[in-house]
Amino acid sequence: METSLGLCIGIGLSAACGFRVFVPLLVMSIAALIGWFEPMKGFEWLALPSVCIALGIATLCEIAAYYIPWVDNALDSIATPAAMVAGTLSTMAVSSGEMSQFAAWAAAIIVGGGTATAVQMSTVAVRGVSTATTGGIANPIVSTAEWIGAILVSILSFLVPVLVVIVGVIMMIWVVRWVRSKSKNKINPSAL
Repeated sequence: METSLGLCIGIGLSAACGFRVFVPLLVMSIAALIGWFEPMKGFEWLALPSVCIALGIATLCEIAAYYIPWVDNALDSIATPAAMVAGTLSTMAVSSGEMSQFAAWAAAIIVGGGTATAVQMSTVAVRGVSTATTGGIANPIVSTAEWIGAILVSILSFLVPVLVVIVGVIMMIWVVRWVRSKSKNKINPSAL
């Protein structure tokens, strides 16, 4: 059960990394400092006050940069691989000691990195649509929703990890169905 719970927390944190790279790492650092969780061996650095301060500064810079027109789109090209790395590290940091190192890293890369990348790619698509349809005017609204989502998902991942995963799966199914219906309408305009 401890392994499953760790993976659920990791999946939630990884999804949050797809919204904002540094927010989940900051939440993890704060959680480690206040005793909500103990990072896995090798990730004790998350519980250092200096790391928490550095992550706080990085988080503020990342959030602020997404409010600068056109910089937000440029950041997406950097944020996509960074989200994968952050999602992998987030999942690995909360993994239980029950798994072998190989299994833990494999799960972190596949589940954590994959989740973060999938969420990040969807935010890139949303920002692209926002830029194309509004000339970037609506991008600050998208940015605000993303960082608020990152904070909420990060905190809820520690409080109700299984619920976060269930809601995440439901949302992904809904998004896939929505995209499929939109693509069918573009292909067959008479279906409207």
